[in-house]
Amino acid sequence: MSKGSEKHKQRNDAISYFGKDLVRRSGSHCELCNAHGTKLIIHEVPPVPREPDFDHCIFICETCSGQIDKPKTVNPDHWRCLNTSAWSQVPAVQVMSVIMLDRLASEDWAVELKDQLYLSPEIQNWLEDIH
Repeated sequence: MSKGSEKHKQRNDAISYFGKDLVRRSGSHCELCNAHGTKLIIHEVPPVPREPDFDHCIFICETCSGQIDKPKTVNPDHWRCLNTSAWSQVPAVQVMSVIMLDRLASEDWAVELKDQLYLSPEIQNWLEDIH
């Protein structure tokens, strides 16, 4: 096995340890769109820290994950769920919500929602680290 794939496997193994805590935190629902009864995966919110960090992980459905990973496949109607998740008490969920609102800047509702958000200094700093 190559060094790169070994490191990737080790990182995925470390992240998988967060699974039980993410299930508890999310109530087995997608932390972005609130989908339940579907497979949920762990997604690391950028910027991805050198070492896996629970606070940078969110539990999301495959639909959200696919649209995050492939921006050209974004269905704006799916993301109306951000009306709820953007107000999450979980910083990583709020950051990912703002990232998606930025991607949806051509949608009036997304611009309006982002303008309404209060972003704590912690969230603002996190977002600045991404750009």
